[in-house]
Amino acid sequence: MKERLLNDLKEAMKNKEKEKLSVIRMVKGAIQLEEINKKRDLTDDEIITIIAKQIKTRKESIVEFEKGGREDLISQTQSEIDLLNVYMPEQMSEEEVIAIIDSVFDEVKPTSVKDMGKLMGAITPKVKGKADLGFVNKIIREKLNNL
Repeated sequence: MKERLLNDLKEAMKNKEKEKLSVIRMVKGAIQLEEINKKRDLTDDEIITIIAKQIKTRKESIVEFEKGGREDLISQTQSEIDLLNVYMPEQMSEEEVIAIIDSVFDEVKPTSVKDMGKLMGAITPKVKGKADLGFVNKIIREKLNNL
């Protein structure tokens, strides 16, 4: 994953793609910071987690920009999200996520909202990086409230 980012960085430099260059440099910086904190090289899964955080931050920014009516910033931020999504694993469909949630519900057999932690603990490793955890959390809460 790091090699792919580095190659894309070089390619963006050659092609003078300023926006792509800026986004990749930012991700590279976040990766280097995390490597310094952990005192080791990061795995591809850890890099994907960093990229997912970057995407989440930008989505939150878009919500704020919409409140402020800043269409220029919304389109710029959305294009950054599109550039980052290239590095993410293929996202699961809603049906696939719900199927995983249903199978974990059958295993854990939750009785109340207090079992939320157990459910998230079992589901998160199966969907991490492949599905929006906010969506997963919402579906689980709905299912728990209907028990």
